[in-house]
Amino acid sequence: MTLLSSTSAFGQQETVQRLLATVEARGMTVFARFDHATAARMAGLSLRPTEVVVFGDPHAGTPLMQAASTFALELPLRILVLERDDGTTTLVAEEPAAAAARHGTPAALAPVLARMTTVIEAVMADAGGSARFDESK
Repeated sequence: MTLLSSTSAFGQQETVQRLLATVEARGMTVFARFDHATAARMAGLSLRPTEVVVFGDPHAGTPLMQAASTFALELPLRILVLERDDGTTTLVAEEPAAAAARHGTPAALAPVLARMTTVIEAVMADAGGSARFDESK
């Protein structure tokens, strides 16, 4: 799995709020938010602030699902915003081309995947992430 990650200049909560505003300002839909730290607390456990924002645009995702129906498992897009042990906030998302490879998405859709990656990186940067994105497995 190839991940895109970026360190935010802001705390976890502010980064999430900026992420939500950025997604909506770009005309995409926020479908869900999963606050894992709150869920852990409700179960009597502890977890550093950890939230996943689920968002997307059917105009971008539908062609991918039409070409490879199992790609629906990867959509809508998700960005994880978490607080690290050192107090820094990190944004993390899966690189769309890596997900597409698992589902046999046709090479002809590479430009769609590249645009998705560009959108993810731009949204992460607008939410407060650094301009540099690390890719890791």
